[in-house]
Amino acid sequence: MGWQQRIETALDVRRQQQRWRQRTLLTVNRAGWLQHDGRRYRNFSSNDYLGLSDDARIIAAWQQGAARYGVGAGASGHVTGYALPHGELEAELAQWLGYPRALLFNSGYAANQAAIGALAAAGDRILADKLAHASLLEAASLSPATLRRFTHNQAASLHRLLASPCSGETLVVTEGVFSMDGDSAPLEELHALTQQAGGWLLVDDAHGIGVQGEQGRGSCWQQHVRPELLVITFGKAFGVSGAALLCNEQTADYLVQFARHLIYSTAMPPAQAEALRAALRAVQQGDDLRQQLAANIARFRQGARQLGLPLVPSATAIQPLLVGDEGKALARSDALRQRGCWVTAIRPPTVPPGGARLRITLTARHRAEDIDSLLEALHDAQSE
Repeated sequence: MGWQQRIETALDVRRQQQRWRQRTLLTVNRAGWLQHDGRRYRNFSSNDYLGLSDDARIIAAWQQGAARYGVGAGASGHVTGYALPHGELEAELAQWLGYPRALLFNSGYAANQAAIGALAAAGDRILADKLAHASLLEAASLSPATLRRFTHNQAASLHRLLASPCSGETLVVTEGVFSMDGDSAPLEELHALTQQAGGWLLVDDAHGIGVQGEQGRGSCWQQHVRPELLVITFGKAFGVSGAALLCNEQTADYLVQFARHLIYSTAMPPAQAEALRAALRAVQQGDDLRQQLAANIARFRQGARQLGLPLVPSATAIQPLLVGDEGKALARSDALRQRGCWVTAIRPPTVPPGGARLRITLTARHRAEDIDSLLEALHDAQSE
């Protein structure tokens, strides 16, 4: 067939399936609003849940860090890229979340790939929630371990898989808050079952950290669970980027020796670590922001119920509006955009076939009039 023909065929199929992905060049991008092609839109697609991406304290910390350390790390952390701000941030995160150690990564994707890739061996099994993030499922499928998936958020399904014999170790993988449905995992049940089977639990809490629990400590803290491996990311409620993995001393030492993403990638800039230290303080002191976010979620859900919109039962900032048909999801997204509201249509393979939706996300930066405008636009778009 040849490389070029293979590429063209795949692109044609993607277009025919109405699953064509397209990046949009924005001139301004904030938690509450964005600007594209000279027009301003209310932004309901951001994961910047607390609106910290343009917080003056965090920006100042980055600028001061850059003035002192430069704009890049210059090397892997195993060479010369591990600077004082990295070590201070790791120590602060570990103390905040109650773990012996924290390790920094450039992204949540990298953290998940590194942990699973370094730990899983032939004969082991990875039991993952069916709707776990692509980074988790891909890492598991690429590892020498056997991957099996349990029914979404169903502890009984996990229990049945755990009852099967395994010659190696068991790693159970889930998310704290699921990125496409906005629902929360039953972490207490999952952890108890995993411990009974002698396994470890890995929780990716990208969408729970900063928002859930006391001081925004996340889903695990809220449910009184301390999994053996906890991944948190900084591109959502922290408003920056990067990730950290929390674990015990021995596991951290093991990952420093064997985690390829950690060893062979240039470390995050020290200036970014300084910004993240400021973001951590903002998250810890952000009860007012979490209260505002909760009020915005309640306002939106109440208005949606009054309009009869088919929302899923999510109490988080992620409020998916199920559409089903991919073409209709795209059309409604476009109709909302024409009315000044930016809401992205999510289609397979990101979600299961027939699960196309408008993924509405709310932030602490949204005002009451923003939410009311969205509800009015949703009502008008649904009527078309």
